[in-house]
Amino acid sequence: MKKGSGLKGFVLALTASLVLAGCGSNNNEAGSSTSSSAPASSAAASSPAASGGTVKVGILHSLSGTMSISEVTVKNSELMAIKEINAKGGVLGKQIEAVVEDGASDWPTFAEKARKLLSEDKVATVFGGWTSSSRKAMLPVFEELNGLLWYPVQYEGLESSPNIFYTGATTNQQIIPSVDFLLEKGKKKVFLLGSDYVFPRTANKIIKAQLAAKGGETVAEEYTPLGHTDYTTIIAKIKEAKPDVVYNTLNGDSNVAFFKQLKDAGISSADLMTISVSVAEEEVKGIGPEYLTGHLVAWDYYQTTDTPENKVFVENFKKEYGADSVTSDPMEAGYVAVYLWAAAAEKAGSFEVDKVREAAKGIEFNAPEGKVTIDGENQHIYKTVRIGEIKADGQIVELWNSGGPVKPDPYLKTYDWAKGLSDQ
Repeated sequence: MKKGSGLKGFVLALTASLVLAGCGSNNNEAGSSTSSSAPASSAAASSPAASGGTVKVGILHSLSGTMSISEVTVKNSELMAIKEINAKGGVLGKQIEAVVEDGASDWPTFAEKARKLLSEDKVATVFGGWTSSSRKAMLPVFEELNGLLWYPVQYEGLESSPNIFYTGATTNQQIIPSVDFLLEKGKKKVFLLGSDYVFPRTANKIIKAQLAAKGGETVAEEYTPLGHTDYTTIIAKIKEAKPDVVYNTLNGDSNVAFFKQLKDAGISSADLMTISVSVAEEEVKGIGPEYLTGHLVAWDYYQTTDTPENKVFVENFKKEYGADSVTSDPMEAGYVAVYLWAAAAEKAGSFEVDKVREAAKGIEFNAPEGKVTIDGENQHIYKTVRIGEIKADGQIVELWNSGGPVKPDPYLKTYDWAKGLSDQ
């Protein structure tokens, strides 16, 4: 059975260096383009998502509301990946057509839009979400309709679904190594501050267990609603608690208010260190680096990550979206997700969900962050952990890394102190 030319040769050499297509002028936002003349396989043609010379995919992020500060750039990176793949001939000889929807920072809207993309638009797969609340709202829809979601953001773990591929970090690839890093630096008294939803509360449950097992101390734990903007009372509590570090799991534009008010209160990173797991280059740009200089973050990718693939990736992203644009961990994970799906579809010779899922097992890719591999058991990916410091120019400089890709352990099976956490 003959496949289209498209990514076939590229996918067969996934362990080789990532080769990016040059980025020219933008197509329309939906990523539609002219049909490929390359023949498609009959398996690909049998998918409802594929008709004529195109295959539809969904992109579902918050393009409005409190989370748009973080999610718009992820949408942009996914569209750039689609454009690059189309320039190489597409997938199975078909051009990818993106159907873009706005989750509007509202979890029921994410579920509604996911259902539309699968039931009405008949997309082959969806790339989307940021908050765990959005993911958990979409999960039953994907399982009911047997759709496939590629979720690009670090999260609290304790989950796996046959209908989701997780290309952001799970807990043992971000949270746990960052707490170990703090303890090694003598930062034992920890103030936990987060937005009031699934990810911060579950992450902090894990952090508290880790601290208790390793001689640390949780001095306080506070939550505010997403979109919250008055941190006067919280900052007073931080001063009173006298922690060594604030572990920050705020999300969205609440980070703008918190860090500006922290500086207004006369507290700099030299006075009190914070470490954040949802503040990347895009958020630093939105908040203002003058409010964040010297503070720490934990991710698996930075714009400054030193790989040959990343140099090309950053250059192409700036060509596509402007010289002032920045790259970040979630948008890189979204970009990688598109390439991994394309590779799995090529390997499967089909866009059908069950075949793509099976073919995805063990696929390797030299991503901008370094080599990643899909774990066929839990559908997360191996990732290198990095702790970084925010600099005055808004960039993040790596202070520590794990030395290589870390196997994903979403249920923390390899940590004795974490036993029972997934049952709580």
